[in-house]
Amino acid sequence: MKGGCAKLAFVRDITGALARQAWLIAVVCMVSDAGVAVLIGPPLTSWRAWAVLLATIAADLALAGPARLSGLVALGHAVLYPLTPLLLNDLPGAEASNTAGMLIAGYRAGAWLSTLPAVASLLALLVGSIIGELVERNLAGRDWRLLSAILLANTLLPWLVGRYTTERRARIAELERREEAAVRRAVAEERSSVARDLHDVISHHVSAIGMHAGAARLGLTDGLDSPDSPVHRSLSAVETSSRAAMADLRRMLDLLHGEQAAVRQPGVGNLEELLEGTRAAGLPARLRTQGVPGELPGSVDVAVYRVAQEGLTNALRHGAGGPVDVKLCYRTEEITLSVTNPIAPGHPSTTGEGTRRGLAGLRQRVALFGGEFSSGPTDDGRNWLISATFPLENA
Repeated sequence: MKGGCAKLAFVRDITGALARQAWLIAVVCMVSDAGVAVLIGPPLTSWRAWAVLLATIAADLALAGPARLSGLVALGHAVLYPLTPLLLNDLPGAEASNTAGMLIAGYRAGAWLSTLPAVASLLALLVGSIIGELVERNLAGRDWRLLSAILLANTLLPWLVGRYTTERRARIAELERREEAAVRRAVAEERSSVARDLHDVISHHVSAIGMHAGAARLGLTDGLDSPDSPVHRSLSAVETSSRAAMADLRRMLDLLHGEQAAVRQPGVGNLEELLEGTRAAGLPARLRTQGVPGELPGSVDVAVYRVAQEGLTNALRHGAGGPVDVKLCYRTEEITLSVTNPIAPGHPSTTGEGTRRGLAGLRQRVALFGGEFSSGPTDDGRNWLISATFPLENA
């Protein structure tokens, strides 16, 4: 909330600063053009002279308006430039006096408008300048090359500067976006590398510590297996600490992988999509849920999905083609996933090399969480059951 307010305040400060600069430019143009009109223009004894002066002031102040109105402002200056000598043609000093405003109007049109409106504004300014020069002076004896240079300097040049400024700003913004994206990718890759190293180097050893401590505790001889014995308490403490360390390590891995990695990894919420793919392959499948679904830690969420994915893959490859039953059971301290599918009696593929490797991988994955994994035929020998239980007390 505070970050959003700070960002909003920053945007307001920038907007206010730009508005003040726009008004400053407009006032400077107004003072310049009005000064020219008063000093070298016709005397302010006629309503026409006053009308031209007020129109010049209004056109210059309009330069502080919104950027989307830049085309209308440029059109106003293009009309005012030849209109001044037309209204004051019988008075001394009847010349256009909005030269400064014309320059800024051309710049704004080039800088703030899209291509088509910007080109239309440029053409309007060029036409206005040509008509103004034709009305002001007898051009019969003037060099057309000089006239072209004046027109280019007063209209085309500021317009081109505006276009260049906009293109340069857009190019800089694009380069900054690319640089930020490259930095984010580098950080994400480094964090993923650190996460992999932590997983490979630490998780296996910590998991082994917990399993050995648990095995040693269960193998204590009479007299030492009492919960009150020092050896039993020490082994229990080692087992509990190793599980807590694994939970902390999983949290660190989730953090290092970052939000984008978490979004890319599927979880329990994607099980129905996984089953849709199985059904599309011609194998009926259904998902059942028991208990109250709750939010799972990111690493557990992904692990549950991977177990279901492997179970469905085995059902497609080695099953008898019957319906697959996927069951999720939520409890207070654990979550259990089971995948059951029919098998042909004595089917050799149920114990094939590929299946054994996949099941061994699942067993190791579940063991990293301190969970329990089992796989094999049911008592009646008609179905194959894969079951994985993940503890949640330390997750």
